[in-house]
Amino acid sequence: MPNTLNPLELIARRWQPSARFVQRAALATVVMAVIIVVTGGAVRLTQSGLGCSTWPKCTPDSLTPTAAMGINGIIEFSNRMLTDVLCVVVGLFIIAARARHPRRRSLTRLGWAQFWLVMSNAVVGGITVLTGLNPYIVSSHFLAATALLTVAVLSWKRASEGDEEPRELVARPVRQLAWLLVAATGALTVLGTVVTGAGPHAGDAKKVHRIPLNWQEITQLHVDFVYIVVGLSVALWFTLRAVKAPAVARRRVLELFVCLAFQGVIGYVQYFMGLPALVIGFHMLGSALVWFCVLRVALALRDRGPLPEEEPVVPAPSDGHEAPGPQVAAASSR
Repeated sequence: MPNTLNPLELIARRWQPSARFVQRAALATVVMAVIIVVTGGAVRLTQSGLGCSTWPKCTPDSLTPTAAMGINGIIEFSNRMLTDVLCVVVGLFIIAARARHPRRRSLTRLGWAQFWLVMSNAVVGGITVLTGLNPYIVSSHFLAATALLTVAVLSWKRASEGDEEPRELVARPVRQLAWLLVAATGALTVLGTVVTGAGPHAGDAKKVHRIPLNWQEITQLHVDFVYIVVGLSVALWFTLRAVKAPAVARRRVLELFVCLAFQGVIGYVQYFMGLPALVIGFHMLGSALVWFCVLRVALALRDRGPLPEEEPVVPAPSDGHEAPGPQVAAASSR
């Protein structure tokens, strides 16, 4: 009895995407992860967090928003539908990574990790609605989106490098400094969610439970961590220059400086203007970009060699017999 092939295996026998296509699919997941962060913030900043009163339906009697719910219902439901677009993009990356020869299990694992993060974050989003925008759940919702962005960046990086054991490009103390920068930026992101949970933008016009902390004091602590991140970035840049690290690593730090400067300007503008919603939206975009850049800094300090050479694959025959695998096809062509 012939073995039954799963759908991904069938696709892999009939479609061979190029390495560049896989890289672009991985980049698309990064872009969508950033968009999800920004649109999630837009839901909160437009007071549309409870635009749909329940989950998974929009109302107890309707899957979609009704006319009586107004613009808030449309905004909340549109954000939910954007998750479907994200699933399509992640699915395309999984299929492309699986169909690429030689098969790279590390890429497909990262793709599936993204898929399960999307699914889990959808559930967290539903719990957010069902708990009436509990600030702790709202914070975990944002952090789950940041985790998705993290895996997407790792996927993009892995799609453009080989499978050799990582070769460190700088000494261990320099790498430790880079990962200390990553940790400090992670702490900065977590503090940002606490500021959000204690601040005035609860996500709905009605009174919503907030984290019982003085949001101005938490904001000051958040700013202190900004200075720590900037200081570590400067220290890392000078260190990389001193040890003559590869130019790409120094360029990644300069890109981080640009994002930090953008985020700093936005932060001060929103503070002195009394936290306008639009400016806070740009601040959330800046947060995603800073995290993106700091991950790229750390990943630029090691190398896994070039991409594996593509193996020829014989298309599946039309008579229903199983086609030879890539190794057999490669051997027969020699």
